[in-house]
Amino acid sequence: MDIVIELPDDPARPAYQRLAEAIRESILGGRFRAGERLPPTRVLAGNLSLARNTVLEAYAQLIAEGYLAARHGSGTFVAPDLPDRAFRAESIAANVARDGQGAPPRLSGFARRLVAGEVPTAIDEETQRPTDFEFRYGTPSFDEFPIDAWRTLTKRVLDYPPKELLGYGPTQGLPQLREALARYLQRSRGVRCDANQVLVVNGSQQALDVGARVLIDPGDVVAIEDPGYRGARAVFQAMGARVMPVPCDNEGIVVDAIPDEARVIYVTPSHQFPTGAVMSASRRLELLARASRTGAVIIEDDYDSEFRYEGRPLAALQGLDEGGRVIYTGTLSKVLLPALRLGYMVAPPSLQPAITGAKWLTDRHVALLYQAVLALFIDEGHFERHLRRMRKVYETRRSTLLTAFAEHFGSRAAITGTESGMHVLVNIQGVSDADSFIETARASGVGIYSARSYYLGSPPAGASFLMGYSSVNEDGIRRGIEILAKVAGTRP
Repeated sequence: MDIVIELPDDPARPAYQRLAEAIRESILGGRFRAGERLPPTRVLAGNLSLARNTVLEAYAQLIAEGYLAARHGSGTFVAPDLPDRAFRAESIAANVARDGQGAPPRLSGFARRLVAGEVPTAIDEETQRPTDFEFRYGTPSFDEFPIDAWRTLTKRVLDYPPKELLGYGPTQGLPQLREALARYLQRSRGVRCDANQVLVVNGSQQALDVGARVLIDPGDVVAIEDPGYRGARAVFQAMGARVMPVPCDNEGIVVDAIPDEARVIYVTPSHQFPTGAVMSASRRLELLARASRTGAVIIEDDYDSEFRYEGRPLAALQGLDEGGRVIYTGTLSKVLLPALRLGYMVAPPSLQPAITGAKWLTDRHVALLYQAVLALFIDEGHFERHLRRMRKVYETRRSTLLTAFAEHFGSRAAITGTESGMHVLVNIQGVSDADSFIETARASGVGIYSARSYYLGSPPAGASFLMGYSSVNEDGIRRGIEILAKVAGTRP
């Protein structure tokens, strides 16, 4: 029996899936009737110029779905009752749509704020196709990740898995990881905590979400830096908070401008995002005094303080807190790999029960395998060796970036945030249309990102760009800045 079937034109999908879809549509469309025998696999394969295994897999999938039935010694047949059921379902769906009963479910206020565009996110940037020279901020150098050490430790954990890895784990995180993180934070960042205060989370974004859930009711005032991190702003707005932008200067957030009614104050004191300003010790004490006086809670986002190149490192704001008013959050996404989705938060003991409960409701706990491997990675010294190495790598790339801008742009490019971190803020004078500049640069193979969306108020004159240098090597940095200079119309 010759049979004509047209496979969907979708070469990205396996041929057996496309053949199964074509036969399924033929059954639902009435070309193949209930009980009708289909051609033998060898015959159909010859008719369609397909491998016989492709037809076998397609038949097997349709049998599993209930569209076909195999009779031993007789062949493969269309299931006797499926078409009627399918047509009945289509008829019911059509009636529901015609009668107006197919209206979408009512959304919560939280969901309405999300879909109405009231909550800014970076999803648009995350879906951008990478360019040849991608200056995306916050992306570590994948080539430098100590994959051999990570693989060895992972194998050790899997060869002799502890019992807690085989079931549900503690919401706060594996005890050995919390202890390792507490020791690391104490010696490297001056954080005052013990392991009981450490909560392991899926990146610092989840730490912000959990903190917001336990601190904010709709209508509460939250003070944030302006400019500031969009991910934090999005969390607070999604919770229904009244977000109040507070200006920043070269020492970080201006404390006198924080409204007294602010229930939460969100800051990035070690490397203000995105300007790179470092909050002075006196400004930190001033901020803590204000929080104590007004009863506010400070969320300290210490997202990339591991990388500091100039001046003495300042201890975490949390280490100066005497009144239990600071929640400290950090991430390993920028230090190791974003794909690991590992972060931590250190909260005052008074907030621990609520924060642990909110974390349990969100996702119970972070993946236990990664936690166990990371605990070994820290305890055996791999983590801090990796940090020391990456500081040198990033410092070289930072210097290369600054030299390239000086060579190709001169005084037209004002750069801030050079003391630490993995990005700088670049303001280029003479670029009248930042969006067009970005589009032309991407077409030329250079990925850059506007800083405009980080300002709730008016951005500075000129075109500002957030430029990460951590994932581009020195040659790529030089070439990328040279291309940007051509796009901007400057000459070396």
